[in-house]
Amino acid sequence: MKPSAGFREWLLALGVSVGTALLVIAPFFWLGNASGHDFGFHAASWLDAAGQWREGIFFPRWTEWANHGFGEPRFIFYPPLSWMLGAALSLVVPWNAVPGVFIVIVQTMAGLCSFALARRFLPKNAALFGAPCYAANPYALLVVYMRSDFSEQLACALMPLVVLTALQLCGLVENRQRSLSRAIALFALVFAAAWLSNAPAAVITSYSVALLFVWAAIEKKSLLPLWRGAGGLALGFALASFYLLPAAYEQRWVNIGQVLSLGLQPADNFLYTMGNDPEHNVFNWIASSVAVLLLVMTGIAGIAARRGTADQKGETRDLWRVLLLLSAVAAFLMMRPSSFFWEHLPKLRFVQFPWRWMAIVAVPYAYFSAAAMMRRRMRWIWCAAVLAAVCGTAMLLVKKTWWDSDDIRSLQEAIANDQGFEGTDEYDPVGDDHTNLPEKSARTQVLPAEESGGHAPEAEIRIERWTAEERIVRVISSEPLRVALRLLDYPAWRVEVNRKPVKPEHAENNGAMIVALGPGTQRITARFVRTADRTLGSVVSLLGALTLLALLNAGGVRLLSASP
Repeated sequence: MKPSAGFREWLLALGVSVGTALLVIAPFFWLGNASGHDFGFHAASWLDAAGQWREGIFFPRWTEWANHGFGEPRFIFYPPLSWMLGAALSLVVPWNAVPGVFIVIVQTMAGLCSFALARRFLPKNAALFGAPCYAANPYALLVVYMRSDFSEQLACALMPLVVLTALQLCGLVENRQRSLSRAIALFALVFAAAWLSNAPAAVITSYSVALLFVWAAIEKKSLLPLWRGAGGLALGFALASFYLLPAAYEQRWVNIGQVLSLGLQPADNFLYTMGNDPEHNVFNWIASSVAVLLLVMTGIAGIAARRGTADQKGETRDLWRVLLLLSAVAAFLMMRPSSFFWEHLPKLRFVQFPWRWMAIVAVPYAYFSAAAMMRRRMRWIWCAAVLAAVCGTAMLLVKKTWWDSDDIRSLQEAIANDQGFEGTDEYDPVGDDHTNLPEKSARTQVLPAEESGGHAPEAEIRIERWTAEERIVRVISSEPLRVALRLLDYPAWRVEVNRKPVKPEHAENNGAMIVALGPGTQRITARFVRTADRTLGSVVSLLGALTLLALLNAGGVRLLSASP
């Protein structure tokens, strides 16, 4: 294409994607925000991160207001892109508008990524149809209306680009830049972005691209696609290591196993699985029905796309087979006969919900829908079918979800009143039971010197500094005493008394810090320090970034050279 023609096409794709995203959030304008299952979790993370930015902490690690102010290491384990984007949006729009603006931005990006994949193989008009098909696909509607999982929504937006860059890297489609180094760099960049968006979606992405690389090796009867794929995966993991290494290493410090508690295991969430929880059964039935609808639509569109491209050769037919393979594998993994793989494949069980594989099915669905538009006889029929499926799904989900515009306001008031919000089971530090933490607690509390009992001595307490990552308290007392801090013990917290390291005690039924002090003036300092795993992760990511720049430079993108 001529540069001007390409620019006009992308501008048109942007307009179509923005329009579709606005239609997706249209009910928000009169019903308020869709308050799905994870809405409170994400809104609380946005508020906490934004508050820490005001304290001068650019990359938060400790969630200050979780567990009613006792905190938790949520930001170490939860990928950063979504909660940083939500916090950033609060700087330019009112808090109550952040969810809607977030969805518009992400679904617009989803449409553009789908257009990039479809336009690589299809004419402009067909590719333009694929953009809204992906931006408003049934699974995206389920995530937006009933789940409010903003991080998974962000990861799903990148899926078409992950597939496209993986296909170019392994050689199943032509690499038009004719640069292996650039193909590796582009794939690694998008793959790392998926991991920095949502961990379960990234696990699905990892297995999907691994399947593509294996398929390419079989098709080409060569190990070269596997070596290329391994290089791209290694660089992608390196780029995301500043998050991945601490999250992997510090799992031993939290109750991460709670992420697979009853009702959250794959066995409880295969298609149409019924259990003892009526609410869970209702939602699983809805999710299962959306999955079946998406699979049926993908199958019909795939047949139409195959006939529409029957005269084409080479990579178009290869793409059709690859997308059909991904759809078939995803459909199988949503059903109970796949239990063996969920139990034995590394980390697959942490996806929790088998119907999350709809994130992959949505990519073939959008591409096949775009390709089906090349058949003149079926064009309007298929357009009507897609519109009916999307509108019907949206109407059902809008009726079933909970609409509320007070969630964010309630969280803001809780923070303003120094009360915070609830914590999460899986990020609770080992040795703590966050259900035993009081909902209202002072930042400091004087306790008797002996745990056995007695009266708490009189003491003067001055809080000199109290931020998310630093607590400084001065205590003046004529008798020995203990001071309870509103802070959970975690290995990254370094506690000192008069600049000498001490090991804090714990409460009887939770992991809150208690510091024993002698008489006189004592200065307690608690700082959230950089642990060795975080330092190592940052170093690996820096090396990955330098490698990425070198590959792009070698591939023709002059970032490291002053020459034109």
